[in-house]
Amino acid sequence: MTTGTAIGIDIGGTRLRAARITDGVIEARAFAPSARDPAEVTARVLELVAQVRNASVTALGIGVPGQVHAATRQVLSGGYVNLSGFDFAGAIESATALPVTLENDATMALLGEAAYGAAQGEKNVVMLTIGTGIGGAILDQGQVLRGRGAAGQLGHVSIDPAGRKCVCGKIGCVETTSSGTAFGLHLAEAGLPADTRAETLLASADPNARAVIHAWANPLRLAIDSLIATLNPDCVLIGGGAGAAAHAALAQFPAAPSWFTAPVLAATLGDDAGVIGAASTALKNRPRKRAVFVNGVPASGKSGVARALSDATGWPVLALDTVKNPFLTILPPGDRLFNRTLGRASYAAIFDLIAAAPAGTTVIIDAWFGFQPIESLQDHLQRAGLSDLAEIWCHAPPDVIGARYAARLDQRPAGHPGADYVPELILLAKTAKPTGLAPRMDVDTTTPLGVQTLTAWLDEIWR
Repeated sequence: MTTGTAIGIDIGGTRLRAARITDGVIEARAFAPSARDPAEVTARVLELVAQVRNASVTALGIGVPGQVHAATRQVLSGGYVNLSGFDFAGAIESATALPVTLENDATMALLGEAAYGAAQGEKNVVMLTIGTGIGGAILDQGQVLRGRGAAGQLGHVSIDPAGRKCVCGKIGCVETTSSGTAFGLHLAEAGLPADTRAETLLASADPNARAVIHAWANPLRLAIDSLIATLNPDCVLIGGGAGAAAHAALAQFPAAPSWFTAPVLAATLGDDAGVIGAASTALKNRPRKRAVFVNGVPASGKSGVARALSDATGWPVLALDTVKNPFLTILPPGDRLFNRTLGRASYAAIFDLIAAAPAGTTVIIDAWFGFQPIESLQDHLQRAGLSDLAEIWCHAPPDVIGARYAARLDQRPAGHPGADYVPELILLAKTAKPTGLAPRMDVDTTTPLGVQTLTAWLDEIWR
């Protein structure tokens, strides 16, 4: 699970939007007019960041119009706001000291919808954003399809070789017929007022109104049909400022029967898709620290699971007993209260070590996490700067756990509870629960361990 708070920025032709977001929930918003000059856009974005930022923010994501090479954070082309040839991400990163992720704005919208909106749970998705122009983005097996770096410019799918010339240089791109700008041209050609809304025309039986809707939506249907045949997606999303109207208009032009089908869905996050996608993507792309909780009561078999996982991955194990036992061996024997006190200190030491570790660190924590309040663990997690968590819950029948504990009494340093703890441990094993703070896999430690299943699961939740 990726956790944390980030700021999402959406660069539009008329408005700049910023939001502070945690787990897909917008906590604060700010807006400013857009501008053509890159330096002016940079200054206004920094003002917006200052308005919504707080101490919990750890990353910043920005969606910009035009072609973007995400790996190098280069803007290759743009429209009204043209940031090409300007190190926009570097300027924002330098001024804010936050890691910055830069993507095409439609890509950010798709990632927002995939994480929290209409495409949640889908891995193969095509999205078209209908606004001043038409943006596009593609998910293939859960990953953004990039080609040589900036694939997904779906507004430039050709639908009419005898059509209008597009700003990209081609003839008959779907952007020239089905964007918000194109809708205004259709209105003018039909002699209708420039402020006529698509919703009004959709409700009208007037032939002139029908002709405008046909000229606007039918080419979009042709483009979508081609994309479905080419990419075989789970679904096609229609979003953007004019997305709801375009989706409604498409209902009047159903797809022809074909071998190639996929549902065409309206995006559900509205204007927030871009900022939500930007924030969630920034969190995934920031320097990460990850921890696997191998959790369970004493003698639940968690240490064996932790060792096997460490052998398979190379990740170090930070075990509560490993930290605590040298002190129990060297210091004079103490009572049970002393053992618990030393346990709390060892618990804190584990997270202090993680806090001091570099970005990119992954650790396995072998501990019974239930001996301290959950609020204590949450404080430790924040201090350690952990971005990704997973929990492996180790369990066995309570009587088996009691017998395991009793069998190894002579292997434990003085200071650990003795045989009188066994009945208490059996009762604890009946009621103990995982932390609930992370995605979880349960492991019955009385059966053979499938460590490959564990590593595959971790790859899936942390991809």
